[in-house]
Amino acid sequence: MTEIKPRVFSGVQPTGNLHLGNYLGAIKRWVALQASHECIYCVVDLHAITAQLVHDDLPGQIREIAAAFIAAGIDTDRHIVFNQSRVSGHAELAWIFNCVARMGWLNRMTQFKEKAGKDRENASVGLFTYPDLMAADILLYRATHVPVGEDQKQHLELTRDIAQKFNNDFSARIAALGLGVPMDVGAETVNGYFPLTEPMIEGPATRVMSLRDGTKKMSKSDPSDLSRINLTDDADAISRKIRKAKTDPDALPSETAGLASRPEADNLVGIYAALADRSKADILSEFGGQQFSAFKPALADLAVEKLSPIAGEMRRVLADPAEVDRLLAKGAERADAIALPILADVKRIVGLL
Repeated sequence: MTEIKPRVFSGVQPTGNLHLGNYLGAIKRWVALQASHECIYCVVDLHAITAQLVHDDLPGQIREIAAAFIAAGIDTDRHIVFNQSRVSGHAELAWIFNCVARMGWLNRMTQFKEKAGKDRENASVGLFTYPDLMAADILLYRATHVPVGEDQKQHLELTRDIAQKFNNDFSARIAALGLGVPMDVGAETVNGYFPLTEPMIEGPATRVMSLRDGTKKMSKSDPSDLSRINLTDDADAISRKIRKAKTDPDALPSETAGLASRPEADNLVGIYAALADRSKADILSEFGGQQFSAFKPALADLAVEKLSPIAGEMRRVLADPAEVDRLLAKGAERADAIALPILADVKRIVGLL
């Protein structure tokens, strides 16, 4: 009988500059998880070609994401950092999961509808099956926990559906091969091979919104650079973008309930709270009743204090691209060592070995 170790997996696409939303919604939380979990953090470059096949400098973008991980505090000696395409098991397991997942499941994925837009028939098959590859990314390491933002929660639910269907469909073979592990499914305990991975969605800024429109997610693809704070922005750029951030004319409320119908205010308070490792309620107890003319300078100072060192360290790391490549290659070797036995088990269960 195999054992499933507690393990965290997560990844970021190498598509354009990383921004504050990536940092607060993912990377900052990853750094904290290192103290309590075995962590695998991935630059998911195979995902990067699902919507945009041709990139001007994909290797450079991969290095930039890896440099951001390192600059933010990911320890590449204690934990694993690599880029996805170096470990072939991601693509192999994704194909098996393409045969496990159902068309109806993928048709319900809201992110595909948003990304494909009205020209759905012209979207790549890769974009449609993106969630199956995401499930493979996670389950190739039998990861038990994934820190995700609210926008990825549906994909993680699909990962759980794929794991459960695989466990159910191959229950007899899993048992015969002695590969089953007891796990709780609802009110009963069953033997399965893949864990039902748990999402880790917590904190005041799990979904950071645009500085120009509090109803839209902060995005690399937004044509306005003022909509986001890039991790490579200098102090002047950070301050300018926060100063120009859209707000409403009212003073900040004293309680979080007062943010309910004020998306821009809610976003800026959430950013402050996440950067300061405090709650929104705590921030409002300090700034409630004050105008944004007083709050924005305080937020700008805090953002510069927290982000400028990361930008400086990113520049230092990227000055030696060969060293970044070496770290990614080392991480891929360690990831492959975990993945290969799991993929072999899956092939035996399916009947391919």
